[in-house]
Amino acid sequence: MQTKRLPRGQPAVKSNRKARFDLHYYLFLLPAFLLFTGFIVAPAISSIYYSFTNFDGVNPATMNFIGAANYKEMIDSDRVHNAFKNTIILTVSLMILENIVALVLAVLVDQVRWFKNFFRSVFYLPVLISGIVMGFIWTILYNFNFGAINQILTKLGLESWAIDWLGDQRYTMISIIVATVWKGAGYYMIIYLAALQGVPQDLGEASRIDGANRWQQFRHVTFPLLAGAVTVCMTLALINGLKVFDQIAVMTDGGPGFTSETMTYIIYKVAFAEGRQGFGTALAIGLFALILITTAIQTFILRKREVQL
Repeated sequence: MQTKRLPRGQPAVKSNRKARFDLHYYLFLLPAFLLFTGFIVAPAISSIYYSFTNFDGVNPATMNFIGAANYKEMIDSDRVHNAFKNTIILTVSLMILENIVALVLAVLVDQVRWFKNFFRSVFYLPVLISGIVMGFIWTILYNFNFGAINQILTKLGLESWAIDWLGDQRYTMISIIVATVWKGAGYYMIIYLAALQGVPQDLGEASRIDGANRWQQFRHVTFPLLAGAVTVCMTLALINGLKVFDQIAVMTDGGPGFTSETMTYIIYKVAFAEGRQGFGTALAIGLFALILITTAIQTFILRKREVQL
């Protein structure tokens, strides 16, 4: 049996074509690489250096290297401790409440026979509103004198329940959490709705034949099959909770005093309003480390839970 011989020069032709393809490939990647390096990588690296200086964000001539002084202040500052505490409270509350509300809405919408798309759109609509606009809406609703919430309470004869929702530090964080849940729950609802579409109907029918009620069907059949969606939604809620900014900026400006400041907001106030860019950059690096650690821990726990389910 004779073997077919390749024409001379064919390997060289293939090599040249591959070289030209690689060149065009890298040329197409070059603009994205330059933009990513210039706007992401370079600022991130320079931020590490600025965190060890007293840079004011305006005049590099007055910038001096001060070592770990910014990080020491971050550890010792009561204001930073309060912002850290508020960030944890806000993040944990949003993780739990947004996912509970979203899952309830998804189950209800999934079982609606008529106008399913209408209800899905209504519940998702707050997600489309920007954080700034949402903050103004809820600021008006929470207003002590003419806000809709206090007006309704007064007409119902519950004048004692009419309080300064954003001015009283006991209720400020609660008010922000409620407004943020209203805005964000619809986003996670869509993810849960998509996951519910993948739940086999045969399993539900089999459990119904075995005598399981609706709650037992959801607890032992549907919910375990939503483990992947729960992991995604909890992780997204964690990240979004750690970086809440717009609502606080519009609704409270970090007040009363500094009582409602979070890590993202204190970074903004310190770096831009107070002209302490070096300290603000150190806080930003601390927040980055917090997000990285908490996300890794949460993902590990939830992935382990998926395997167990």
